[in-house]
Amino acid sequence: MFSSVPPLGLYIHLPWCERKCPYCDFNSYLADATIPEQAYVDALLNDLEQDLPLVWGRRIDSIFIGGGTPSLFSAAAIDRLFSGLRALLNFAPAIEVTLESNPGSADTENYAGYRAAGVNRLSLGIQSFDDRQLKNLGRVHDAAQAKQAFASARAAGFDNINLDLMFALPAQSLAAADADLVQAIALGPEHISYYQLTIEPNTLFHSQPPQHLPDNDACAEQQSSGQALLARQGYRQYEVSAYCREGRESEHNLNYWNFGDYLGIGAGAHGKITLAGENRVIRRIRQRQPRAYLEQAGRDSIVNQTELDSADLCFEFMLNALRLREGFDSNLFHENTGLALNQLLPGLEAARSKGLLEFDGRKIKPTGLGFSHLNDLQALFLEFEPAKKKPFFESAGKIMHN
Repeated sequence: MFSSVPPLGLYIHLPWCERKCPYCDFNSYLADATIPEQAYVDALLNDLEQDLPLVWGRRIDSIFIGGGTPSLFSAAAIDRLFSGLRALLNFAPAIEVTLESNPGSADTENYAGYRAAGVNRLSLGIQSFDDRQLKNLGRVHDAAQAKQAFASARAAGFDNINLDLMFALPAQSLAAADADLVQAIALGPEHISYYQLTIEPNTLFHSQPPQHLPDNDACAEQQSSGQALLARQGYRQYEVSAYCREGRESEHNLNYWNFGDYLGIGAGAHGKITLAGENRVIRRIRQRQPRAYLEQAGRDSIVNQTELDSADLCFEFMLNALRLREGFDSNLFHENTGLALNQLLPGLEAARSKGLLEFDGRKIKPTGLGFSHLNDLQALFLEFEPAKKKPFFESAGKIMHN
């Protein structure tokens, strides 16, 4: 039984992009000449109104506007959206509000407008400072535009900026990967998301793989070197691919990794809500296609609602929480699932016996070996899933890097 409800965030999906990157498997679509900003903001607010009875009285601690490329929306549209959000929701006094931006898509003059609307954290999808690699990745910006976008964000008043950066790019050497990271660090962002290029199903790279990808040993060497470089420069790794200055963790993504609740509005958005009075946790998925979403928002945009059983809760909690480098307090499991810790014991014991996990009765923490073999560690909690059923991966497994 739940004694309280977890923290609550809000995810807003803006699905349009100027160009679909060949490695991207997120729910995104090429923008037409004119994005239907006004109609889409109306749809978002209508959807949110439909969800309000699920979260009456609860406070919103963080907001993340992802995509797609949210910075394709004008500052006026974002301001109108936030006017509607404030009328419907109770914002925490120090709420974190993140918006994703691609340097080649954003009109940097909009940054000041985003900041005035209430966005206080910007996430820039840089990926590389090597123009040749940016072309390989299908990006619409070059290195100079990336640096200019960062400077423009600072000038607009953003003092909390994340940079997304990839390693293990086609034909990338260790020196080249480190050089990318050095350039990112030189800009002085508060947060860096540093992650390996992976080839996902249903992407162009899956059907037409890039040539000369680094092998596993080279990938591991690049990652290890990058981690050491980041640590020397004062960036603490607190999650698999997340590094930050002191006190600059992504609050929204920490809520995911701690198995908190979140509303999801927008085409294809997912939400997870705890109904403590009913002792239930539900997931809600919205219509993926933007045109269909616009037609259905506020009426029947939910295409699937699932109640999580104890097996789902155990696996999904551990799938997320084990990503945290320093582990988590064992009490968090009961607080955010309503279940007793003994439901995890088979998996905990199996992981500890393999040297993948430390567990002293209070703190649960991956060992160095467990953190470097995280998929194997997480799989142990699927193996002991009582119902042996396919878990719900979509939102838990596709947590934003930034």
